[in-house]
Amino acid sequence: MKILLNALRRSASGVGLRQQRVAAPGRRGLCSKSEPSFGLLFDIDGVLVRGKTPIPAAKRAFQKLVDAKGQFLVPVVFVTNAGNCLRQKKADQLSHILGVPISQDQVMMSHSPLRMFKKYHDKYVLVSGQGPVLDIAKNVGFTNVVSIDMLRESFPLLDMVDHNRRPKVPSSPVVNLPRVEAVVLFGEPIRWETNLQLIIDVLLTNGNLSNVYETTHSTHLPLLACNMDLMWMAEAHSPRFGHGTFMVCLENIYKKITGKDLKYEALMGKPSELTYHFAEFLIREQAAERGWRAPIRSLYAIGDNLMTDIYGANLYNRYLDERMARKSTKAVANMVTGAGTPASVPQEVDMDNGWESELASPSATSCKSILVCTGVYNPHMELPKDANQCIKETVFHGHRDFRFDPALVEPEKIVEDVDAAVELIFEMEKFGTAV
Repeated sequence: MKILLNALRRSASGVGLRQQRVAAPGRRGLCSKSEPSFGLLFDIDGVLVRGKTPIPAAKRAFQKLVDAKGQFLVPVVFVTNAGNCLRQKKADQLSHILGVPISQDQVMMSHSPLRMFKKYHDKYVLVSGQGPVLDIAKNVGFTNVVSIDMLRESFPLLDMVDHNRRPKVPSSPVVNLPRVEAVVLFGEPIRWETNLQLIIDVLLTNGNLSNVYETTHSTHLPLLACNMDLMWMAEAHSPRFGHGTFMVCLENIYKKITGKDLKYEALMGKPSELTYHFAEFLIREQAAERGWRAPIRSLYAIGDNLMTDIYGANLYNRYLDERMARKSTKAVANMVTGAGTPASVPQEVDMDNGWESELASPSATSCKSILVCTGVYNPHMELPKDANQCIKETVFHGHRDFRFDPALVEPEKIVEDVDAAVELIFEMEKFGTAV
């Protein structure tokens, strides 16, 4: 507990992190470099905007990232845990806010990696969230989709919390929907009580709402969730509930009823490694489209949230480190075998990662995290002086299935805002035009 508290205190003060807060460097003395060997991953809320209000530093930062024709000088992907709209709409919003043209191929929503889960694309899937959830589901590959509202219309007796929404006269189920085969959580819904009730109903009836609950099963329908943010930063002075809070409710209700943990087939959105792997794939695709031949070796992830942006970037950096170590082990083993000496190679070294078979192997060898002070992270936040006042659940805002590791919430650098982050990265990469 003391280790946890001290780690958070160091994060709060900016002392004891890999680097203390740094000021934006000047651009003088930078070398001319035509082809970038790095890519930038930008969070949106708390980095570029707060709610619908642009952060002033954002437009300045992006003027440095494009040439006179409005073309990006380096590959850029916007990695957001938002999931309530299509990529094109988010790209249009960003273009308006930043004053530079953004394409949908530069936008990665929390649900974007669902494109890789092809084994579910033809199954009958229940989706939860808000906005055009049916269009979003179809856009990422699902062909048979039902929404919570459609389910409620077919089974009007199931949604009973709001007395005003209860059927006025006795009604029977309108059973015209096939059995649900999987559940996808896109983001926080509007009516939490309705969504929680019907998702639990689907899970405990194995997708057939005409059945009664069966709580003795050791497994339940496949459940895929996007966006694990417990909180996010809008215009209010304090963070607001995110989809992670809804997931906490769902997990605890399920466990209270069944005595078992709710299990996820996949968790997407920051801080999952899968999300960063997909983002790195988009960076490589962008570089290839521009005709840049230099391999992308470094990624820089700019965010405002220690538990999602920083944790996720550092987790992916750890994956890249381990991947390089496995490759080195395999190379040494091959050399030994070539010399005529039998070599034993651990099985996991030779196994192809599922992501890599779908997206090709990453070219990046590092993913550096940069924390800005314009969103969730508050360098002046106060923590209890007595470790006994602080329990893990009140401090670690990450998802239940992610283990707290103090090293993963330590940013590589801390800067004031996104403009300072871009300046710093250009300086670190010696990228730009000499002045």
